[in-house]
Amino acid sequence: MQRGSFEVEDYKWDTVNVNRYLRPVYQNPAMENGGDAADVVSSVKDNAEQTARTRSGLVKRLASVSNQLKRLASASGQSKASRLDRAKSTTGQALKGLKFISKADGGAGWTAVEKRFVKITATTDGLLLRSKFGECIGMNSKEFSLELFDALARRRRMRGDVIDKNQLKEFWEQINDQSFDSRLKTFFDMMDKDANGRLSEDEVREIINLSSSANNLSTIQKRADEYAAMIMEVLDPDNMGYIMMESLKTLLLQAETQSIITNSEERKKLSHMISERLKPTYDPNPLKRWYRGLRFFVLDSWQRIWVIALWLTIMAILFTYKYIQYKNRAVYEVLGPCVCLAKASAETLKLNMALILLPVCRNTITWLRNKTRLGVFVPFDDNLNFHKVIAVGITIGVGIHSGTHLACDFPRLVAATPEAYMPLEKFFGEEQPKNYMHFVKSMAGITGLVMVLLMFIAFTLAMPWFRRGKLEKKLPGILKKLASFNAFWYTHHLFVVVYILLIVHGYYIYLSKEWYKKTTWMYLAIPVALYACERLIRAFRSSIRTVKVVKVAVYPGNVLTLHMSRPKNFKYKSGQYMFVNCPKVSPFEWHPFSITSAPQDDHLSVHIKSLGDWTKALKKVFSEVSNPPPAGDTLPDANNPDFPKIMIDGPYGAPAQDYKKYKVVLLVGLGIGATPMISIVKDIINNMKAKEEAQINHMENGSRQEQQSKKESFKTQRAYFYWVTREQGSYDWFKNIMNEIAERDKSKVIELHNYCTSVYEEGDARSALIHMLQSLNHSKNGLDIVSGTRVMSHFAKPNWKNVYKQIAVDHPDSNVGVFYCGTPALTKELRHLALEFTHKTSTRFSFHKENF
Repeated sequence: MQRGSFEVEDYKWDTVNVNRYLRPVYQNPAMENGGDAADVVSSVKDNAEQTARTRSGLVKRLASVSNQLKRLASASGQSKASRLDRAKSTTGQALKGLKFISKADGGAGWTAVEKRFVKITATTDGLLLRSKFGECIGMNSKEFSLELFDALARRRRMRGDVIDKNQLKEFWEQINDQSFDSRLKTFFDMMDKDANGRLSEDEVREIINLSSSANNLSTIQKRADEYAAMIMEVLDPDNMGYIMMESLKTLLLQAETQSIITNSEERKKLSHMISERLKPTYDPNPLKRWYRGLRFFVLDSWQRIWVIALWLTIMAILFTYKYIQYKNRAVYEVLGPCVCLAKASAETLKLNMALILLPVCRNTITWLRNKTRLGVFVPFDDNLNFHKVIAVGITIGVGIHSGTHLACDFPRLVAATPEAYMPLEKFFGEEQPKNYMHFVKSMAGITGLVMVLLMFIAFTLAMPWFRRGKLEKKLPGILKKLASFNAFWYTHHLFVVVYILLIVHGYYIYLSKEWYKKTTWMYLAIPVALYACERLIRAFRSSIRTVKVVKVAVYPGNVLTLHMSRPKNFKYKSGQYMFVNCPKVSPFEWHPFSITSAPQDDHLSVHIKSLGDWTKALKKVFSEVSNPPPAGDTLPDANNPDFPKIMIDGPYGAPAQDYKKYKVVLLVGLGIGATPMISIVKDIINNMKAKEEAQINHMENGSRQEQQSKKESFKTQRAYFYWVTREQGSYDWFKNIMNEIAERDKSKVIELHNYCTSVYEEGDARSALIHMLQSLNHSKNGLDIVSGTRVMSHFAKPNWKNVYKQIAVDHPDSNVGVFYCGTPALTKELRHLALEFTHKTSTRFSFHKENF
């Protein structure tokens, strides 16, 4: 499933010769403890014999492990000399690993440490406490930093829990030593608690627990005994009960070298091919660079551009028309440009109050997306973004309209002379208003002010800071409830009152008496009717589409999975979503969730992460049905009649449903954002299976028409799925699906990449043992220790630029669909890279982001 390979023979060469290539660094305990010459000679002989036996057994065992790794390797016709050079190179790169401080170098690093030391020890007379050591050196893994402190102090036979500045500098220089042997000795000292130069199984187990804790890998901690025994089995083949540092060094370098061989080969190949295929992009002429950038932007965003341009043009026409109309009326003599601005902005408000309903008519948009080809010209994926843009237009219009009326028109009417007021008597009454409050207390004034207040509340609580709960911790007491999805959802439904007031306001407006000149209702009639039908369809459809919860599972990371019966005629596509309602939690709230089951499944499933108040309450009511099960288990009694009632509405169209239009797709899921991608991956497998069956049927029965039909509806031939998550427990959500894909995808259509960002990057001492365990366990058992699946996990974050590069090289002259679901933080980078590589290579990347 993973791209990249390495030479089996090279791997064996590193295994057998790595100890010859590297000098031994272990110092004899007898020498260190000051023994006499006879003891030293005797000890040296014993150690030499033990080391020889250990090395002999170790080489045999590692050679056996290498044979198990053959299925990960690919053949190569390189010469022996070139393989030797590459092996030396990769071993040299491996020697750069095992660093204790990431991205810290020399004096600059010490300068920062020194400043922190001064600040931390300001109240302790220049003495640094052991508990503050990690903070001082910039290591955020507290337990690991404490063990590192103890190891450094133990080597110097220091006692106590405090050090001064000179001792800190000595510690710092040792942990940043450029020598791999020195860093290895420090790492070994952390494990060797009794300082006897040997590691027992208990000490190995302890460092496994420490490393897994530093990397937030709780599952590894639970199996520390098993993994410690596995390391002892490999490094202590003669069952002496301990392992030596040289043996540990061999295995650490083995794991590092395996990764480096793979990565370096890929990088060389990638660099060479990219240099041949990338188009030159730099132009010294700034005008040409600006023009090229503008052209790229237009080509990428032309759908959005023409829609926004059309909208702005219509508003400009309406604004200009109304402004000129009132400039030529008698009222202009009294109120001046103020009345023109107020009426012109009011006309744009009518348009926008009508348009803002259309992007949220989900049934209509889904029908247009599925049944017509309008998606070629209309950016349906940006429906919610357009909804927000129109809201901005409404805000500006309300500001101009209400501001000019309150600050200009009304004061001028009150201050007008009787002669100037006379032409306006038919609009404002024969008696001239004597004060400002006359207008404020009128029907038009009251409805206008109430609308402004309700809009302000709804728009404010729709901001991400409130809707996503970002301000919850900053708000006092009861105001915390304002920073929630509930507050957004309920206040957004104030629009019902706003539209009623808008119609009333439009009827009682000044300066228009004839009904046909009061055009507010004309703008609103069709959009309001369409939206009302949408809501009626939702209510009717959810009442007749009853679903029964057949299975519930609770996974680590506060994820609730609901498996429901599939209503008759509920047809959907992978990537689509549906709304879920639980009357026991709230009879009015409907929340959207991606469908994680595949269209061919006989059930529906959704994965719901407990992030907000509604999702937390949903998990609670399902957990209360019975005692909570162990993480990842299903609640007992799959057909439990006491499960809370669930109602669904949908399915609704989403960007990811269009993946079948592309022969190559890049699927990116961040955390729970993997949900729509999982459905797509399952659908690809099912479609490939159906395609194979169709080919067999064609060969047997000659059913060419059916085969051609399937070929036209399903184009995807290659899929790259990148799932990035911080929590190791997240892998339990889709473990069975991952294993199923690894087993069934014989044609290697889908390439899976799991990234666990809680694990420190390669080369960090905190993750060195995790890398080693991962390599050993996967070669021995075929399972990844992080995900628990057959798919090997990567650590830290993906290099997205390299991901795009590799796909561009592998699929020249192709149209690649990039589908992303997750937090907005990554959207900008993925979109920019898609645009960049579209114009630098012959591969076109089309970026799509999931929006709810």
